[in-house]
Amino acid sequence: MKSYIKTAIGAAVAAVIGTGALADKLQDIMDAGKIVVGVKNDYKPWGYLTSDGELVGLEIDLAKDVAERLGVEAELIPVVASNRMEFLQQGQIDLIIATMGDNEKRREVVGMIEPNYYAGGTNVIAPKAASLETWEDLRGKDVCALQGAYYNRRVTELYGPNLVAFAGIPEVTSALQNGSCIAFLYDNTWIESQLSSDDQWAEYEMPFETEDPQAWAIAVPLEDLDTAYGQKMSEIVTDWHKSGYLIERNEANGIAPSPFLQEQHDKLQ
Repeated sequence: MKSYIKTAIGAAVAAVIGTGALADKLQDIMDAGKIVVGVKNDYKPWGYLTSDGELVGLEIDLAKDVAERLGVEAELIPVVASNRMEFLQQGQIDLIIATMGDNEKRREVVGMIEPNYYAGGTNVIAPKAASLETWEDLRGKDVCALQGAYYNRRVTELYGPNLVAFAGIPEVTSALQNGSCIAFLYDNTWIESQLSSDDQWAEYEMPFETEDPQAWAIAVPLEDLDTAYGQKMSEIVTDWHKSGYLIERNEANGIAPSPFLQEQHDKLQ
């Protein structure tokens, strides 16, 4: 009986301590004087390195704005699709702002903040000389992709390409440009920005109709989603839409107008 009582008391104390720790996540960030944000550094113009080594882009603007609103510094940690959720779970970062699509499977792992802050879809970038016309043209062909991208499985099941997955965009683009694959399966937002602004893609195109539109979310640790920290992040994203800040930064970073951003802005007015 005594053993049972001790166990019960221990569990109750642990629960109280755990609850306090969760409730204090936002305060922990404030006390530390910084928020550690996982961002892309290879996804121009959302997050990329300039020739001077400076990390810039739309999502870099957002990360810095979060820090400014909290009155802390922003520490930016480069992440890729295959490690960003792991970094968040392990406590290496406090927040993800890294072109991450929002879906139910990921919601079981990390705390997706609502409202969503952006949206994209699935397409490919390919040499014009490849003469790709429909998604079916990918069947049996070697197609470059990023490890951990949500659309890899869907496209493989529907259209049967042989996906060759890489950890980062530089490796993928190098493989595409040296002919190791016929196309690069990726988000249409990135493809459109490259085709419109970078001469190295002058002989490439986005040949298909964009499929599987998906909203993007910033993310906090799953256990923090319903705490003051998660609520604060939701308030910030809501204000980004309501104030037009996202539309402004989208334009400032040279990105084509986003129907999703305009719809969210109008909805929250």
